[in-house]
Amino acid sequence: MNARPKKSFGQHFLHEKRYIERIVSAISPRADDFVVEIGPGEGALTLPLLAAAGKLTAIELDTDLIPDLQARAASVGELSIIHSDVLKVDFTALAHRHGVERLRVAGNLPYYISSPILFHCVEHAKSIQDMHFMLQKEVVDRMAAEPGSKVYGRLSVMLQLVCRVEPLFVVPPGAFRPPPKVDSAVVRLVPLGPDQLPDADPERIHTIVKAAFAQRRKTLSNALKNVMDSSAILAADVDPKARAETLSPDDYVRLARVPHGG
Repeated sequence: MNARPKKSFGQHFLHEKRYIERIVSAISPRADDFVVEIGPGEGALTLPLLAAAGKLTAIELDTDLIPDLQARAASVGELSIIHSDVLKVDFTALAHRHGVERLRVAGNLPYYISSPILFHCVEHAKSIQDMHFMLQKEVVDRMAAEPGSKVYGRLSVMLQLVCRVEPLFVVPPGAFRPPPKVDSAVVRLVPLGPDQLPDADPERIHTIVKAAFAQRRKTLSNALKNVMDSSAILAADVDPKARAETLSPDDYVRLARVPHGG
């Protein structure tokens, strides 16, 4: 029986088989993988992922969806459901609790909360092997944007500093129930290895990136005036007259490495 999608949870249930198959194929789960699905909904992805991996942990906030999902999964594999807001789930602790080094995370993310979920997952990147998400196409475009692009911003920089971002394919509105008003897209995020991560304080990087893009039309010297002065920007070999969207992720790392007030 089909569930009624709830606007309060931003639910758009995927139903078109060929896109379900493409996503499962992109993830390509194996029997020894520990797969975590965010927001399984009616189980369109859950059941084929479960069939491939043998076991799966799903995080679902909507209590009404859980009994039917458990019943349908019983003959497919071992499904564990965490009834929670995903932003409250500690992925690192989840991996440790189950004795696995790294999780594989997937999900059809609600549009209204996709960025907070992405940042939450990135905080636990050391415990995650890869992530496959379906998001609003505009968000995927921002995630993968290059410096100078109109959609390049805080999300682009913060994700690209810790992950390889690979847009995979577009999913049209008709593949969902109810159809959203925009195209969706599937993206793969692969956390970078320890030797590829920025050699600067992550909190300092975040502070600088957030300040720079909060006033993206201003020059860096103006946008960052409460964070660092022009001489510090110059010390990072960055032009104080440049604007936030012209800097590469590595430029922000250099800015974060400049010593600041003590």
